[in-house]
Amino acid sequence: MLSKRKLGRQGLEVSCLGLGCMGMSQSYGPADERESIAVIHRAIAEGCTFFDTAEVYGPYANEELLGRALKGRRCEVTIATKFGFRIESGKINGTDSRPSHIREAVDASLMRLGTDHIDLLYQHRVDKAIPIEDVADTVAGLVQAGKVRYFGLSEAGARTIRRAHKVHPVSALQSEYSLWERNLEADIIPVLRELGIGLVPFSPLGRGFLTGMAQPAESYPQGDYRRLDPRFQGANFDANMAAAKLVQEIAAGKGVKPGQLALAWLLAKGDFIVPIPGTKRQSYLLENIAAAEIVLSPAELAALDGALPPGSIAGLRYGEMHLGLLDR
Repeated sequence: MLSKRKLGRQGLEVSCLGLGCMGMSQSYGPADERESIAVIHRAIAEGCTFFDTAEVYGPYANEELLGRALKGRRCEVTIATKFGFRIESGKINGTDSRPSHIREAVDASLMRLGTDHIDLLYQHRVDKAIPIEDVADTVAGLVQAGKVRYFGLSEAGARTIRRAHKVHPVSALQSEYSLWERNLEADIIPVLRELGIGLVPFSPLGRGFLTGMAQPAESYPQGDYRRLDPRFQGANFDANMAAAKLVQEIAAGKGVKPGQLALAWLLAKGDFIVPIPGTKRQSYLLENIAAAEIVLSPAELAALDGALPPGSIAGLRYGEMHLGLLDR
């Protein structure tokens, strides 16, 4: 069974690894509801009880799937979901964190999830038109009403985190962070440590590069997110596969899989870090969970730090549209 970790100083305790559910409904190939529900149930059996979703995944379909999977088992799990996009005709059309919209989004998420409360509610992307203080105050009201337990931010910058935290405590920041993508280390992680905020890294396996399973962008079917990821395209892909081989070599020397090594590295970076690798297959779920048992020596950590230092990956981590939504 997985051990527990605390996100923030407000009392939120979760399994040390979570399960990112986005890929069960979109972005990474066709959906298979039966297998996805089996993965969720197997995760619970293995002690992986922290599930991550969002209204925009699908849209809406992922929350509905999770709600069906967790029917009758709500008391065994921790659910995180997100608000903050304007969804029109099934597509994202900008951000929307107006207080009235937040309240509407939460009520709709509660209905889809089949629950009376959300354990961790994130603002999915910072809305530059709405002061973050208004967002934090709105979530505080939802906490007081019992609809939400804890407040989180996603892809927020240091200044935004500080401003929000002054109004209502931020328990967790969700952002892309991995051995592969180390953009948080200079400015964000020091703020999280200072304020006692947990870090929930998504894409902790480098979108497949760290497992050795990545393919060039054009190999993926239409509609697969990876076709649009600059790091999978052209010369960037070749350079990144070469960089990933360094991790594969270190993993082989330790007798573990490279993806497991990447998760072990994250877990060793601090007990406030809870990665949420996503998968639609039980075999990969079990591989990921086994990573929690891997112990890395200081020398091994140093070797991994040196293998993929910040800035060593070719290509931006998002296309132009998604980069415009980041708060840093």
